[in-house]
Amino acid sequence: MQPMSSANGWGRDVLAMALGIQNLAWGGFAVLAGGLSTRFGNLRVLIGGVVLYGLGILGMSLSTTPLALNSTAGLLVGAGIAGTSFGIVLPAIAAAVPEEKRGWALGIGTAAGSLGQFLVVPSTQFILETVGWLSALQIMGLVAFSMALFAIPLARYAAAAAAPSSEDLPISLVQLAYRAFSIRSYSILVAGFFVCGFHLAFITVHMPAYIVDLGFSPQTAAWSIGLIGLCNVAGAYYSGILSGRKPMHKLLTFIYLGRAIAIIGFLITPPSIASIFVFSGVIGFLWLATVPPTSGLVALFFGTRHMPFLYGIVFMSHQLGSFSGIWLGGYFYESTGNYNGMWLVGIGLALVAAWLHWPMQEQSFQQQTGLTRI
Repeated sequence: MQPMSSANGWGRDVLAMALGIQNLAWGGFAVLAGGLSTRFGNLRVLIGGVVLYGLGILGMSLSTTPLALNSTAGLLVGAGIAGTSFGIVLPAIAAAVPEEKRGWALGIGTAAGSLGQFLVVPSTQFILETVGWLSALQIMGLVAFSMALFAIPLARYAAAAAAPSSEDLPISLVQLAYRAFSIRSYSILVAGFFVCGFHLAFITVHMPAYIVDLGFSPQTAAWSIGLIGLCNVAGAYYSGILSGRKPMHKLLTFIYLGRAIAIIGFLITPPSIASIFVFSGVIGFLWLATVPPTSGLVALFFGTRHMPFLYGIVFMSHQLGSFSGIWLGGYFYESTGNYNGMWLVGIGLALVAAWLHWPMQEQSFQQQTGLTRI
């Protein structure tokens, strides 16, 4: 954020807007990608996402105007992530394992993404300091295309997940969404994941700059984000295990409550490397811990046949929250010169999400919605 903004004479709100658009595009295209994967299989969607993502990163390196940045780092990268992220991968995992192992498998899949965050962020910071932000982006864009090689072995699993059952009932995506939203518990999931996206995007994009503003080095900021990813490996894994043993809606309640407590503790503790890393570790443990129980509840409510589309809707709400967290973070900073108001908003939203999830019903609604064969 800082070197690219300085080189182009932008405020932090410019790149924040582009990344906000990225998260909106990610959410919007996640619904489309979910529908396409249901019809054509996960592999084609994954390969298409890889191409869009790589082109978006390369285009971002060449962007010299906010419009170009919004089109590349925003739309292209957002669409690419939608085709390569949890909304496509997790439903395939859920369909490939027995129901009693579903939470554990979803935790493994989520933890794998977190391990990537831990490895990529410090490595990228090293490349940035070695060759500069322009070359760093171009290297990242080229490396991104290698994801296609790892997606190819998934062909047989993708085909199996997309194969329709002879008992499937014909239903349009609009009808499917209408029936899903008639269930209050599903609507709560959609609302709660907005809060999750708000937290994750605000911290990912703005916390490095916040740490530097406190007087610490960019390396400390990079390791902070990397530590979040490392601790999230354990958090996502154990969340998956607990999702198979404990009520998932109560697990979500405690996760959101834990985030509120972590942020409060971070704000009232004098700034230090220790306080930064402790907060990063705690919030990292809770980071994507919401994904296994949230995706598991979608599968429990409606089955796995149309899970990519229905989870895509939930994830779109997550990305609306991400856009709000990123854009409001930049707006608050440019308006007030600090992020204090954003931290307080994050605390309030976490408490609301915890309150909403506690009374949620945890049962199958397939018969109630007429989706018993899906």
